[in-house]
Amino acid sequence: MDTYIPWDISDEKRQEYAHSSRQSQQERKLADARAASLDDIALSAAYKPELDMPSLPSNGIRTLSLFSGGGGMDLGFDLAGYEHHSSYEILEFAGKTLQHNRPNWVVNHSKDGDVKNANWIPIKGEVDFIHGGPPCQPFSIAGRRSGAADTRDMFPEFKRAVDELTPKAFLAENVTGFLSSKFSDYREKLLKSFRKRYNVTVFQLSSANFGVPQDRRRVFIVGVKKSLGKKFIPTSLERFSTSRQVRNALGLPDNGVDGYAPTLRCTLSGPRQTTSIANSTASVDRWTELGIWPHGVSPNRKTAASFPTKNQTYRLCVPECQLIQGFPLSWHFVGAVYQRLGMIGNSVCPPVAYQIAKEIENQVFNS
Repeated sequence: MDTYIPWDISDEKRQEYAHSSRQSQQERKLADARAASLDDIALSAAYKPELDMPSLPSNGIRTLSLFSGGGGMDLGFDLAGYEHHSSYEILEFAGKTLQHNRPNWVVNHSKDGDVKNANWIPIKGEVDFIHGGPPCQPFSIAGRRSGAADTRDMFPEFKRAVDELTPKAFLAENVTGFLSSKFSDYREKLLKSFRKRYNVTVFQLSSANFGVPQDRRRVFIVGVKKSLGKKFIPTSLERFSTSRQVRNALGLPDNGVDGYAPTLRCTLSGPRQTTSIANSTASVDRWTELGIWPHGVSPNRKTAASFPTKNQTYRLCVPECQLIQGFPLSWHFVGAVYQRLGMIGNSVCPPVAYQIAKEIENQVFNS
């Protein structure tokens, strides 16, 4: 069990937060009671992520998914035509989310989804490609940035899977903190070990350039087996430019201010079962400018409409958050609100994964 280190705040401030939390819980119960008497309210969203990700015919590339989470990478590669071999995800509710949306998939979750216990030898030769986003906490500010000293660092396990299965190519994703000078020794050691067998490319992308109404910047590592004589070039991805602003995407009325949403917070970090999507003071300010309340998300539209915010801004519901992340509304998340938000906020945006998948197929498997 990982030890959580609480923020260093005064007792007075801690009591203030506790009082605010209790008050919010009481108000939420009243809102739930009001919502129970209402008919369902349909979303007015204009953004339909599925239109940016038309389902492509199978390309026969057999794919193993590690640290699958709520399925952002899995969905993007699936729609791009890749054949799903199996997924590994340690969180039960995330595994059930994958099973709900793709009943025919092989999904290993809970204890069976722990990659530390996985024996890859029996499936050697069955996998052409591996993708996954090892937990970002070792390299993120919210996760205390302990790098290799963090027990959640799963890059060694991702590397073990690549070493033992020797796929033709792989894709790893993480937060931009991975590129910090603080982790230069760790990063160079990891990349050097990959480069023994693979030509490796490291690059950054923002979801905002792929039609997702959120500025979410992430690092991607693509490795292509040296025996193939190829190296992945991300130029076309770095030049990709399709933009969409968040209020317009959600179908909200024009208030004179629009733009990209700040990066959604992963609500699975920390000790509280929070439904706040703000990950910094700056993001709170930006959400407020956009006229959107970031401190509490409701399960559905009618509950959100029954729960007025303190400053009369717009309260989001879970389906709207999944749109902000680029998930089609047809993708159903299983679990409590904070768990569903956690899966959403921790995912690779599917439209980004989709375009990467297409480019990898073109450069590595088709050329």
